[in-house]
Amino acid sequence: MNLRGAAAAKFFAEPDAGTAGALIYGADAMRVALKRQELIANLAGPEADAEMRITRMNGAEARSDPAAVIDAMKATGFFPGPRVVFVEGVTEVQAVPVIAALSDWSPGDAVLVVTAGSLRKTSKLRAAFEAHGRAAAIGLYDDPPGREEVDAAIAAEGLRLDAEARRAVDILATELDPGDFRQTLTKLALYSDGQTANPEDVALMAPATHEAGSDEVIAAAAEGHPQAIGPLIQRLAGQGVAPVALVIFATRHFQQLHAAATGGGVGNLRPPIYGPRRDAMERQVRGWGVDRLERALDLLMETDLTLRSASRAPQMAVMERAFIRLAMMAKR
Repeated sequence: MNLRGAAAAKFFAEPDAGTAGALIYGADAMRVALKRQELIANLAGPEADAEMRITRMNGAEARSDPAAVIDAMKATGFFPGPRVVFVEGVTEVQAVPVIAALSDWSPGDAVLVVTAGSLRKTSKLRAAFEAHGRAAAIGLYDDPPGREEVDAAIAAEGLRLDAEARRAVDILATELDPGDFRQTLTKLALYSDGQTANPEDVALMAPATHEAGSDEVIAAAAEGHPQAIGPLIQRLAGQGVAPVALVIFATRHFQQLHAAATGGGVGNLRPPIYGPRRDAMERQVRGWGVDRLERALDLLMETDLTLRSASRAPQMAVMERAFIRLAMMAKR
């Protein structure tokens, strides 16, 4: 099965007892890790680690000992209860023993949980889990979590929120990365201690600089808002974000825009882009055009070389100047 949206959220929260396996994949390692943790906890229960009902290995270990995954799935545990075999970070090169183990699964065996990075539609690993009648493949992308996911995260922490606090939490879910969002909910649950949280509580527990993300300054540059660059750069500097990281993220974004402009549109990008981010990228592709995107990439390459050189220029100022130049290019 290939699960998305509400079906995927329900699977993570309430996996079927007869599940043979699950493949969780995506470019965001933190998002994948959080969902893997949730799924394993709901499959095996809170005492699974203490009762040694979870077997862990990585893709390299599975490849070096092809029988290890099957042996772990079919082993009899000392303690009763559901068992899980977790194989982390599997690549296509390491997929053969994992696919063989899934094919050999039978009722009573441990559930096979596998994580991977970005996978193409032609991936053999994806195909094996999607085609298996009792397995699921779930791709996780960089879109904000849906309402079902936010509901599940709130319920997992036992949080009680009034209407305004819930709206504030929904906003945080779109602005924070998954790890920071879950950590914020955990802190909020401890702070409220079973009482109904209000918006002031949410604001107090939220990261102080959550409003300044690298994606915001890149979007400001790509959409031609030079006046927004300075304040965002100041906040990012306060967070300790490295200028070299900013130029890498910006280059990746403009490379995606260029690939979309020359390759038939944002819909042809891999991994696919969904939701508000896709709308923004489509707008940016239309506004920039291929020629200006190539000039933007030249500017970013020049900036990258400057940042990595022996230049004594303040690096964040170099990055700010580059973003302002990009924003001015976008306005033309």
